[in-house]
Amino acid sequence: MSTDTTGTVARDGDPRPGGPADSPFIRACRRRPGPHTPVWFMRQAGRSLPEYREIRASVPMLESCRRPELVTEITLQPVRRHGVDAAILFSDIVVPVAAAGIDLDIVPGTGPVVAEPIRTAADVERIRPIARDDVPYVDEAVRQLVVELGDTPLIGFAGAPFTLASYLVEGGPSRTHAKTKALMYGDPELWHALCARLAEVTLAFLRVQIEAGVSAVQLFDSWAGALSEADYRRFVLPHSTAVLSGLASAGVPRIHFGVGTAELLGAMGEAGADVVGVDWRTPLDVATGRIGPDKAVQGNLDPCVLLAPWPVVEAEVRRILEQGRAAPGHVFNLGHGVLPETDPEVLTRVVALVHELSSRRADQG
Repeated sequence: MSTDTTGTVARDGDPRPGGPADSPFIRACRRRPGPHTPVWFMRQAGRSLPEYREIRASVPMLESCRRPELVTEITLQPVRRHGVDAAILFSDIVVPVAAAGIDLDIVPGTGPVVAEPIRTAADVERIRPIARDDVPYVDEAVRQLVVELGDTPLIGFAGAPFTLASYLVEGGPSRTHAKTKALMYGDPELWHALCARLAEVTLAFLRVQIEAGVSAVQLFDSWAGALSEADYRRFVLPHSTAVLSGLASAGVPRIHFGVGTAELLGAMGEAGADVVGVDWRTPLDVATGRIGPDKAVQGNLDPCVLLAPWPVVEAEVRRILEQGRAAPGHVFNLGHGVLPETDPEVLTRVVALVHELSSRRADQG
């Protein structure tokens, strides 16, 4: 018998009824049947909600991530409003890097900006290991949220080593990732040292969240789509694998997501996740063929579709649910994050529609 960190007890891999571990979301992640297809949205706790903009009006992003009461409230907002099947911790992928000693800020309208970009082995040494005491606000927020959410699962998350490395090498967001690739190709030894250090930080950050009670974790590799499959396998896969395999005994589902990763889906499926997120460019049935039959999939409505008239949205939701049936488990989501200009009422309607259509299908099946 082993303890499941979602708060239930597992025997032979089957959770006891009730609690987050028996929720539609966790059941789909574990490729088990459920009452309906679960749905949540990346960036659901954020810019599209007026209540979020109000609470964040005078609080800088990094500070808001370090105030447990704010993290708790912002994380709960979309659960209350939309009735989604999972909450995702409000945070940012650079939070653990800042805790590891890197001087950075999240600049409105720009994103993370690094004061001294990584260029040398000495720079890599500036990234120190982290533990729970370095991010006590994350630990506290997760513990508060687990109580508040009850049977609704909470997803923890972190940035993958490649995406974090790109921010640190470029000094901020980049369209070409030119400095990143120059380091990757020109000094592979330094590149792997940097990514190995970031993998350690990421793994520690996710373990803090798991020990505090999250029900699942998602590893975001937002910029991995900038690479060929050969480069991904050589320069990225070992480090993402180190993170995901390091959580193999943690007792929670692991989700791996990237943007523009159509040609990388097979390799990403090898990294050790239970669920592979798919952006809107690849139909879910095609993605399942590339990922393999032993992984659930997550996705993959184009966020821009939510700006279209409702009949268009409904048709796309129906298409994605139908294509998702090819996978052994499907978590409905967007192919990337909610856009700030999205009408929250549309998100609420999508959740209701997904539940209605998939429940009807489950009843008929």
